[in-house]
Amino acid sequence: MGISRRTKSVDLITKEFESISGAISTTELIDRLSEQINKTTIYRVLEKLEDDGYVHSFLGKQGITWYAKCDNCTGHYHHDEHPHFQCTECGKVDCLPITVQIPKIENRTIDKTNVLILGKCNMCL
Repeated sequence: MGISRRTKSVDLITKEFESISGAISTTELIDRLSEQINKTTIYRVLEKLEDDGYVHSFLGKQGITWYAKCDNCTGHYHHDEHPHFQCTECGKVDCLPITVQIPKIENRTIDKTNVLILGKCNMCL
């Protein structure tokens, strides 16, 4: 896992990921950083950080893209085949530290999976 090019925009976005324990949506990042970075740059940097193996993306409730820090991924290989949990009460999203067995499908290759579990988190129960 390494970031190939450090810029002010990259530093601002990576600082956001260092300050949270879960995932962050693109809309939340745009809201937080709109004073310093424009929306297009945020999307471009997120794409680059994913290519570098720093973050992984997945779809949350209502089709919003979320990003979370990777754990030992590289630019050549992402191994983020874990489910994500989104609280239906407070909206918080976390990576779940469990393995989900994705079946092999004959005559197909799987490039990416999205497993989203909806429910109430421990704080909202």
